[in-house]
Amino acid sequence: MTTTHSPVSLGFDRSVPVGRRHWTGAAAAVFVCGWGGNQFTPLLVLYREAGWSVAIVDALLSAYVVGLVPGLLVASRLSARFGHKRVMTAAVAVSLLSGLMTAAGGFASGSTMITWISVGRFSTGAAAAIAMAAGTTWVTELSSDPAAGTRRGALWLTLGFAAGPGVAGLLAQLLSTSSGHSAMVVPYLPHVVLAAVLLPMLPRLAETRIADGKPVARLTVARNPRFVRVILPMAPWIFGSAGIAYAIMPQVVGNSVRSWGLAYSTLLTVCTLGAGALVQPLAKRLDHHGSARAVAISMAVMSAGLAASAIAAGTGSPALALAAAITLGLAYGIAVVSGLLELQRLAAPGELATLTGVYYALAYSGFLLPTVLALLAGVASYPTLLSGLVLIALSGMLVILRHSRAHLPAPAAHRLPEAG
Repeated sequence: MTTTHSPVSLGFDRSVPVGRRHWTGAAAAVFVCGWGGNQFTPLLVLYREAGWSVAIVDALLSAYVVGLVPGLLVASRLSARFGHKRVMTAAVAVSLLSGLMTAAGGFASGSTMITWISVGRFSTGAAAAIAMAAGTTWVTELSSDPAAGTRRGALWLTLGFAAGPGVAGLLAQLLSTSSGHSAMVVPYLPHVVLAAVLLPMLPRLAETRIADGKPVARLTVARNPRFVRVILPMAPWIFGSAGIAYAIMPQVVGNSVRSWGLAYSTLLTVCTLGAGALVQPLAKRLDHHGSARAVAISMAVMSAGLAASAIAAGTGSPALALAAAITLGLAYGIAVVSGLLELQRLAAPGELATLTGVYYALAYSGFLLPTVLALLAGVASYPTLLSGLVLIALSGMLVILRHSRAHLPAPAAHRLPEAG
C-alpha cells in the first residue's frame, strides 16, 4: 500500500479499520444537502403564479448562488481545521435549518416572507457547497477504489439534486389548488425529516482526515495547462446545461402547457438530473487516463442538446423540450464525472477538496446562463441565442480535442491516498 504525505495538507487517517470505512453514510449526507439545494427550483413557477415579480423570484434563486460560491471556496479550509466528518455534520444541520426557514416563509407575507426564504436559500447554498467539495471528497476517501468513490460522490449529489425538486414539485402541484399556505410549506418538509433522521447518525461515521491545524496546500493545479485547456472549457457547461433544461425550456413552451406549468417544470428537472445520474456509470467507462475523450464526448452531447433546445424554442413543442432536457442531462452526467476524474489524476496530496470546490464554483458559474439569456432576449430571440450557444460549445469541444492527449500527468500522479 502506497502512502503519500504533504507537510501542509491534512493527513490521511489510517487508524480507522477498513471495515468501518463505510461510504454510504457520507453519501447520504451529500444526498440530503443536494436535495435541499435544488428543491426550490420547480417552485419558481408557484411563486410567480402567486404574483411575485420575476425580479424577486430571480433574487431568491440568486441567494442560493450567493451562499454556494463562497462555500465552495472555503469548504476545504473548514475540512482542514475540523475534518470532513465535522464539517459535513454541520452542513446537514445547516441544510435542516434552511428547510425550516424556507418553510416558515410560507406562513409569512410581504417582506417578512422574502426575508425568511432568502436566508433559507442562502443557507442551503452554503450547505450544498460543502457537500460538493468536502462531502464528495469524503465519499471518495471512504471508498476502497478512489475512481469508484469519485463516481459515487457525484452520483449521490446528482440523485439529491433530482429527488428534491421531484418530491417538492409533486407536492406543490397536488396542493396548488388548496387554500392556505400549504403549497409553500409542505413541499419542504420531507427534506427536513430526512435531515433530522440522518443528523444523529453522522458522528458515528469514520473520519478520513486528521485535522492538524496546518494551512491548506497551495493550489497549483488550477494553473496546469491541462486544467486550463481541458477542464476549464467544459466546467461552466455542467450547470449551464441544467439551467437551460429546467429554467429556459419551461419558459419557452409555457403557453403550450398552460395550467400544468408547475408539473411540467418538475418533470423537466427530474428528467434532466435523472438522465445525468443514470449515465454516470457510462461516463466512468468512457474515461481514459491517456486522453480527454470523455470530456470531449460530454461537449458533443451538450452541443446536440443545445441544438434540440433551439429547435424546441422555435416550435414551442413540450415533447421536443423534454427530449432536449434529457440530452442536456446526459451531457451533464458525463461532464461532471469526467471532469472529477481528470481532477483526481491532477491533484497533489491535500489539494483534492480545494480543487473540487474550485471545479464546482466554475461549474455553477454556468447557472448564470439563463439570466444572461433573459437579458439578451430583448435583442435576439431564444432560438437565435441558443443556436449561438451551440457554436460556442462546439468551439470548446475543439479546444478540448486539440489538447486531449497533451500535458498528461504521469501514472504515479494518481495521488489520492488509498482507503484500504
